[in-house]
Amino acid sequence: MPPLHLLILARAPERRDALLSAVRGAGHQAVAAPDGPAAAEAIGAPGFDALLLDLGWPELELVRLREALAPSRAAEPESLDAAERRHIALTLRYTGGNRRRAAQLLGISRSTLLHKVRKYGLDET
Repeated sequence: MPPLHLLILARAPERRDALLSAVRGAGHQAVAAPDGPAAAEAIGAPGFDALLLDLGWPELELVRLREALAPSRAAEPESLDAAERRHIALTLRYTGGNRRRAAQLLGISRSTLLHKVRKYGLDET
C-alpha cells in the first residue's frame, strides 16, 4: 500500500505533534494545521487522502466542514426522528444518564423522555 497523504487538524500543539509523529512513523506523509484559517486553506488544497480531525475544536462548524469537503453536492438533511434521537442521546451522555436532568434540559417531561428512550432504543445510553 502506498503511503497516504494526511491532513491533521488539531488545535492542541502537543496532540498535533504526537499525531504527526505517529503518522510519519508509520510511513505516511502528514501536514498539520494549527488554527481555523490554516485549516480552511488546507482543506481546499487538493491531494489529501484522508483528514484527521479534532472534533473538540470549539469553533468547528460541522456544516461548513461538510460543505468544504464536498462542495459540489448538498448534504441530504437527516430525518426529524434521526435528529431527535441524536440530540436525546447527546443530552443523556451530557447528563451521565440522569434522565430527570436530561428531561429538564430538553424541556420535556420525564415520562415523555422515557417514551422516546424506548422508541429510539437508547436504553443502553
